[in-house]
Amino acid sequence: MLHIDIHSFSYKKGGIPKDHSGNGGGFAFDCRGILNPGRIEEYKTQTGNDIGVQEYLETQTEMPQFLELVKSLVSINIDNYLERGFENLQINFGCTGGQHRSVYSAIKIAEFIKEKYPVGTEVTIHHDEQPQLNNSNK
Repeated sequence: MLHIDIHSFSYKKGGIPKDHSGNGGGFAFDCRGILNPGRIEEYKTQTGNDIGVQEYLETQTEMPQFLELVKSLVSINIDNYLERGFENLQINFGCTGGQHRSVYSAIKIAEFIKEKYPVGTEVTIHHDEQPQLNNSNK
C-alpha cells in the first residue's frame, strides 16, 4: 500500500512540512505564482475549500494549467512507486498564508489521486494552517 500524505502549508508561517515517514523529500509545489484570491475582500475570510474561492481560481487564474502539470509529475512517481513497492510519498502545496491556493491544490490533487489510483494507494490530507478543514477532507 502506498500512503500518500498531502499537505497545504504557509511559506510565511510554518514552511515546508517535514516528512515523518523517514524517507525525506517528496514534492513541494509553490502556488505563489498563481493570483491570490486572499487579496480580494469577499474571499479574505474564506479558504480553498469554499466554492467562491474555487470558482475564482478555476476561472481567473492559471490554476487549472498548474494542476494539470502537477498531475503529470506526481503520476510519474506514483506509477513508479507502486511498481517498486514503495510505501510513502509526500506532496506539499504552499502559498503565502496556507489558506486559499494551497488548500485548493491539496484538495484537488487528493481527489485526482483517489480517482486515478483507487487500488494500492491511501491518501490523507492535512491543511497545516487550517486545522478545522482536516476532518472533512480525509
